[in-house]
Amino acid sequence: MIPDSNSYFSVPHNFNAYLSPWDTAQGLPTEDELKDMQSVGLKLLTEVKSLEANCLLQLRNLDNDAKAVVDFLKLQSRKVDLVLQHVLEKEVQEGQQVKGNQFGGSGISITSSFELNVGDYHKAHIYLHAEVVALLCICQVIECIPIDENDDQDTLWHCQLEFSQILEDDIEQLVKASLVVQQKMLKKRKQNIDKQRR
Repeated sequence: MIPDSNSYFSVPHNFNAYLSPWDTAQGLPTEDELKDMQSVGLKLLTEVKSLEANCLLQLRNLDNDAKAVVDFLKLQSRKVDLVLQHVLEKEVQEGQQVKGNQFGGSGISITSSFELNVGDYHKAHIYLHAEVVALLCICQVIECIPIDENDDQDTLWHCQLEFSQILEDDIEQLVKASLVVQQKMLKKRKQNIDKQRR
């Protein structure tokens, strides 16, 4: 279970997720069991991102002359991350695809073409393209309500899922990504205000 999940905020953002029902009779997986459930590609992306973060942190301690080198290495690492994420999403995905519309360190919000039962658990693969985050976790449905649509369309469902088992590194990735998304939103808002004043 995520400690003090209310301490994380969520940001609006479009992403893909794949849900598979999780049998609660087997209990929630431990962190080690969750790691074992990851595909080779997902393990590789996680390891690469961890190594990059450590290396870039050490490079930041160098003098100002190293800034160009750091920027170049960030660009190279982003290219590697994007390729790995692309390969991951091309793998055969397990579960039903849903459209994510909000995320944070404690859970996700999705739009689904099928109803999810409140209280049920799901294994979820989450892919945040813009922020190059891919992860596997176990979520619990805490809310699922129908979205009013025209009569000629099928009903869509808006669902909130809370993380029940997720790796600490993945929470850190989500929190960092949510801060980046928020910064982009604030920058865009400021630009729109500046345009209106002209």
